[in-house]
Amino acid sequence: MGDEAMRDRGEEEETGATKRKDAGATKKVAFFGMFRYATRADLALMGVGTVAAMVNGMSEPLMTVVFAAVIESFGGSDNSAVLHRVSKVVMYYIYLGIGTALASFLQVSCWTMAGERQSARIRSLYLEAVLKQDVSFFDVEMTTGEAISRMSADTVLVQDALGEKVGKYAQLLTTFVGGFVIGFVRGWTLALVMLACIPPSILSFATVSRLRAQISARRQASYDDAGNVVEQSIRAIRTVVSFNGEKKAVALYNALIKKAYKATVLEGLVTGLGIGCIFCVVFCSYSLAFWYGAKLIISKGYTGGQVINVVFAILTGSMAIGNASPSISAIAEGQSAAHRLFEIINRKPKIDISDTSGIVLDDIKGDVELNNVFFRYPARPEQLILNGLSLQVPSSTTMAIVGESGSGKSTLISLVERFYDPQAGEVLIDGINIKNLKLQWIRGKISLVSQEPLLFMTSIKDNITYGKEDATLEEIKRAAELANAANFIEKLPNAYETMVGQSGAQLSGGQKQRIAIARAILKNPKVLLLDEATSALDVESERVVQEALNRIMVGITTLIVAHRLSTVRNADCITVVHQGKVVEQGCP
Repeated sequence: MGDEAMRDRGEEEETGATKRKDAGATKKVAFFGMFRYATRADLALMGVGTVAAMVNGMSEPLMTVVFAAVIESFGGSDNSAVLHRVSKVVMYYIYLGIGTALASFLQVSCWTMAGERQSARIRSLYLEAVLKQDVSFFDVEMTTGEAISRMSADTVLVQDALGEKVGKYAQLLTTFVGGFVIGFVRGWTLALVMLACIPPSILSFATVSRLRAQISARRQASYDDAGNVVEQSIRAIRTVVSFNGEKKAVALYNALIKKAYKATVLEGLVTGLGIGCIFCVVFCSYSLAFWYGAKLIISKGYTGGQVINVVFAILTGSMAIGNASPSISAIAEGQSAAHRLFEIINRKPKIDISDTSGIVLDDIKGDVELNNVFFRYPARPEQLILNGLSLQVPSSTTMAIVGESGSGKSTLISLVERFYDPQAGEVLIDGINIKNLKLQWIRGKISLVSQEPLLFMTSIKDNITYGKEDATLEEIKRAAELANAANFIEKLPNAYETMVGQSGAQLSGGQKQRIAIARAILKNPKVLLLDEATSALDVESERVVQEALNRIMVGITTLIVAHRLSTVRNADCITVVHQGKVVEQGCP
């Protein structure tokens, strides 16, 4: 779009980012809600992984039973039989080892595969959802930097939560339950005494988990803001360099990273304190357990092996809760990340490109009309951009729209492309309200060439065919010829297979613009929108590009937003827009 539209977008993004600050940072989906995109194959993998995790989790409580039996084997009056008794018992360790190895393999592999499959599906759905959002979504609700950050960071958190961490949690939960069951079966009196140690452990764990979730949300918000700085600085790298803004960008980025660093340090301190408290409780439990166990040996006839079994079974179960803290924290972070991702995936855009309803005609003539249109940008509802504007552009007419900066010229282009809908009035194509036409179909009839042509980091051929992937090589070459691009393309070493680089960095401004024009031509549009298409070019590049535009505008309804006389002098009509209204119009 033109300078006007770019300035509007910049202001709207800044306002929108302020409104979104810290909004919904601690919201999360339900645990089972994270698995909403699981297939039957995923459910089968998770089922096998869960059973394996439970088997794996029981290995430690069962180990305490075997350990107690070993202790008992060392007793007895016949010392010569000790080796025989111990040899029989230690075989159970071998059986446990084999079973645990198989269970661990199935647990980790199944949960990792299930997590990767689901996260890949979520990534695809998220990207699809972001791309189908209306333009106002990026003005008010999310910046491009935030969208990229969620794709790169939140999907990793969700993958972690959906995968091995859930299996680990199931394993540790089984260890907890199994340890307490064995402890109560082997000696319920001593087990009850040891229960007094559980509340302090649970309190420490719950406090740490809650604080970590809050700190993690603040840290991620800082990383999102830092990502925005990087994205904006790289996108506007020429502006940053020309105004010596490198230090300012780095300083702003470092300030945001410092906030994230402080949150991470605080999270580490909280976690360390919590783990320290848990271990303090554990060692105090040892002291209490062995002291009371000695009393039970004297008064209740407990054996040494029985006391050892109960103590280590209960402590093993209790420590499993402490060891589950990283898994629970990862799952909690995954739930928060899933909420942010699913919120976008489930969002219904106001202007939905995937909506299959709407009128589809055999073709259109290209009559364009704006009837008493009022419009305000969503990010600046207090500022009226179009104030009852009416404009008619007959089919095959070239209409130049001129006016001072901020008068609403580029906004007209946005409304005809249906990037936005007006708050009042109508935008009509061939007399039909554009809202009633199938959006994807009508956009296929319209081509837009902006001031700053955006090329993708792929070949020239792929950039030209972006709007028509089934185009033949002859059609591509014909479009390039009409755009005055064929000569320079064919002189390149790889011709149409030449890679253009990041944002077309390997090409000049005029070359990029001609490829953008070829891309627009290839769609064979009925309506052509030119938004300051030559304003950023030098005189020679402008001449070549203008020749191409003059050639393709014949027989096509064309709306030109421009300031230069050379751009508008071949127009059939010229319309002057001032303060959101048409104030003058002239046609030969």
